[in-house]
Amino acid sequence: MPLYHGIVPVQMTKRSKWANKSIVYLGESIGFFNMLFIQTNLASFQGLLSVLQKLKGSSEQELRIVLLGLDNAGKTTLLKSLASEDVSTITPTQGFNIKSVASHGMKLNVWDIGGQRKIRTFWKKYLENTDLLIYVIDSADKKRFEETGLELAELIDEENLKGVPVLIFANKQDLATASPASEIAEGLNLHTYRDRVWQIQACSAVSGEGVQDGMNWICNNLVNRKK
Repeated sequence: MPLYHGIVPVQMTKRSKWANKSIVYLGESIGFFNMLFIQTNLASFQGLLSVLQKLKGSSEQELRIVLLGLDNAGKTTLLKSLASEDVSTITPTQGFNIKSVASHGMKLNVWDIGGQRKIRTFWKKYLENTDLLIYVIDSADKKRFEETGLELAELIDEENLKGVPVLIFANKQDLATASPASEIAEGLNLHTYRDRVWQIQACSAVSGEGVQDGMNWICNNLVNRKK
């Protein structure tokens, strides 16, 4: 029985062992290059899918949000709290987490990126097409206020975040040693950010207090930005 590759039949006979092997090798090569093609064109496919989705239209608005802050600031706990998930068990983020949160008829695609010093150099690679920056601060870790302030200042200067709204969560307000949000705002010189809207929100990601207030600010202030 003929074996077809494309439209050329190859007769399977005892004298066609070389042909058989060639077909096998050719098939393996084609499979390899097909996989390579798929991998190298995944980004293009995702871009095309995004375009098709926009052409199709949707009543649900989407926002791309980047969630940053120093390690141990409580970013992942906050993300779980935003998604109404259990926060009793948290693993430090070594790379990034992505969650989609529905709120006020909007879909918030949140990128939680690790805050370890070795990872911070890669933050800028995730900033393109960002609609909102959420920056999380450990309000009880006064020794790192200067460090977190410098990191935030560098982010604000990034071209991809030019004019992008900023929501700062002054986290861990449930701790007795936590500084109030107003004090943190003054230390960060937030009043100098005149090229964008910003908000600092006191919260506790563990208890959930203040988290919903931040969500309300996001939806109320950014809905017009996407129209």
